Amino acid sequence: MLAATAETGYEGTELGPPGYLGDTATLHGRLERHGLALAGGYIPIRFSKPSFWEDDLAGMSLTLDLFDAADGDGARPVLADAGSPERLADPGRGTSLDEAGWERLAEGVARAAELARRRGYEPTFHHHTGTFVETPAEIERLLSLTDVGLLLDTGHLALGGGDPVQGLRDWRDRIDHVHVKDYSRAVLEGVLADRADMAEAWRRDVFVELGTGDVDLDAFFAALAESGYSGWLVVEQDRIPRPDEGVAEAVEAQRRNRRWLREHPGL
Repeated sequence: MLAATAETGYEGTELGPPGYLGDTATLHGRLERHGLALAGGYIPIRFSKPSFWEDDLAGMSLTLDLFDAADGDGARPVLADAGSPERLADPGRGTSLDEAGWERLAEGVARAAELARRRGYEPTFHHHTGTFVETPAEIERLLSLTDVGLLLDTGHLALGGGDPVQGLRDWRDRIDHVHVKDYSRAVLEGVLADRADMAEAWRRDVFVELGTGDVDLDAFFAALAESGYSGWLVVEQDRIPRPDEGVAEAVEAQRRNRRWLREHPGL
């Protein structure tokens, strides 16, 4: 996977699940061998459920151990709400938290942020489909209750009913990490019409190759250039591979994504 990432022209990667790209003994050497930097790592935590915090923060510590082992100076701990079955069952329009739930979430985020900073890393928060921080209103609420930076994800924001260009303008002073992806509105509408869940949306490829979906990425990159943003641009195409699908298909999709980036924003 790391060889394919480097061969397709990327300069770094975020971690997959802990251990996927290597453990504390092997990760640094593997990244170095392929000339890749560590950009960050996804850390889902059940922020609105304090009974799970001890276990989830212990898991976060293990991820930060991987950051340390990789010499991941500047890498972002990507905090995200772990969501709920109810939100995953109703992507883009699930029931939000009540006031007490938001207070618990904010306290959980504060505890995770303190852990990250104590370990020498500045966290960012990922609004994400199927979680309690998904829609523009929920993102606004998170920002009002916490001091963490915001990871702007073009695909997840569009799926949650937002406009990535407007989000960039509204939250520019908090945005410190960017995930670039595209999504298909037609696929999402089909999933909702069938009363299917987010897992089925991933199986149906709701997130598509750059430039082939409904996110106005040309407008987003123009706005991003004007904003002065200088952090990582992490290309993602969240999906569940078919049982018979080999890694070569995913590699070719990333080659096409890299080609789009060269031909459009010139990256």
